[in-house]
Parts: sequence; structure tokens; C-alpha cells
Amino acid sequence: MERTAIQVRRDLLRMIHAVQSGHPGGSLGCADFFTALYFEVLIHNPKRFTMNGEGQDVFFLSNGHLSAAWYSVLARSGYFDVSELATFRKLNTRLQGHPTTAEGLPGIRIASGSLGQGLSVGIGAALTKKMNNDSHTVFTLHGDGELQEGQIWEAAIYAAANKVDNIIATIDYNGQQIDGPVNDVCSLGDLKAKWNAFGWKVLEANGNKMQDIIDTLLLAKSHTGKQKPIVILMKTEMGCGVNFMMGTHKWHGSAPNDDQLAIALQQLPLTLGDY
Repeated sequence: MERTAIQVRRDLLRMIHAVQSGHPGGSLGCADFFTALYFEVLIHNPKRFTMNGEGQDVFFLSNGHLSAAWYSVLARSGYFDVSELATFRKLNTRLQGHPTTAEGLPGIRIASGSLGQGLSVGIGAALTKKMNNDSHTVFTLHGDGELQEGQIWEAAIYAAANKVDNIIATIDYNGQQIDGPVNDVCSLGDLKAKWNAFGWKVLEANGNKMQDIIDTLLLAKSHTGKQKPIVILMKTEMGCGVNFMMGTHKWHGSAPNDDQLAIALQQLPLTLGDY
């Protein structure tokens, strides 16, 4: 799993570098989460992908700018050929900078990138599963800066009030957003206390320690069906795996140049083979 996450980091850096466009910081920070979710926790069948996800767990990426990491994991887990990663952010391809549905890419169920919307979508999918007597789970991922969007908290109130207990929302809690540290832009205060007050079961995890994030995701699953929605506050390091990208908002949406890519890849040993 850790080797796969390293390869995902190599993939996303090469994808973003090739077109000089994308969001490496948060993608690197969440590579372990995506790998753990798709290769260990999510009940899914890449060869039998359907838009409604009936009979499978489903995942919605709310902070759609992390698409490069997600595309890598989707390809590496069998949704489409790994070679397609070379088409990232190119015109008339399926791997757009923010995920879309018009191109029919397997694994993508909603267009995302307009922040704040993914939790509402996830709750709708979770309620649909309940209505269809489908016991599977809905997962979502959000940025911490995204929690500055009011729609998130409207959705949080609704989920708790209606006992939507088959959804697990994960927050990428790296403390950085496009304009600087989250606390400087618009502090979120005590997030654990907030989610508790909104009626959610709150778990915490180190999102850059593979076993910890696997264990926490599985623990979260064990709490489904208990009358409360579940949220994981996942501490990560923006730019994790590449020393000069770590701990700063400056790599939120900046692509590495040729020299920077070479240095980054030296820190990430080849594992599964580049596309």
C-alpha cells in the first residue's frame, strides 16, 4: 500500500508537470488516503462501474482540484488504463482538471470543484441507498478550507437531524488553502467541537500514516448504522513526500518545472512503473 501511494505521488507530479497546470500540494497530501480507500476499504468493482453505485460503496470527491491523485488511483485500481494518465488536463480528453461526467470516465459520478457541494451530494446518495435497502456506504472527501462554505454546515445539520448514518465524510485537515494558512484566511476554530455540536460522530487520523488511515476508515465503517453520520478529521501535510513542497500553501496550485520535478522524483523511488 505504501509503495502504491509513492507511485501515485510520482504519477500526479508527472501529470501536472506535463501540462504545467494542476494542484500538487493537496494531491500529494491525500495520496495515502486515496490509496487506502480504493485498495483496502471501499467495496467496489472497477469492471462493473455504474453511475448509481447500487450494491457497492461509492465515493465523491468534493474538493475536485485533487483530481490528479484520484485519477491515478482510479487507473491503478482498474477503472481505466494507466496510459490514459498522460492525457491529464488536455483538450477533448476525459481527465479534465476538475472531474466531470460528460466525458464518461469510469469512477466519476459527479462534476466537482465548485467547493462546498460534495457533502450534499453524498447525503443524497446515502439516503438513496437507504430507500433502496442497499447496506453499502457513501464516502466523501473535503478540504479544510472548503469548510468555510456555508453549504457544508447546512448539509451537516441535515444529515444529523435525519440520522444519515451510512455516510463517512473525511476532512483533509492540512491547515493550508490557496491564499495562505487557513487560520489566517478564516479560522475554523475547534473543528472537533464543531462537528460534535452538529451531531456527528467524530474520529481523528494521521492521513500520512498508511496503517492509521486504513484503521480509522475501517473504524468509521464500524460506526455506520448507529444513528449518526461520521466524520474523520484527517491531519495531513500539504506536499507530503516532496520536501520543498511540504508545509506551505505555495504549492496549492503551482506546477513544478523540469528541475523541480527531477528533484521530487528522486525523493519518490519508482515502485509500480510510470505510465
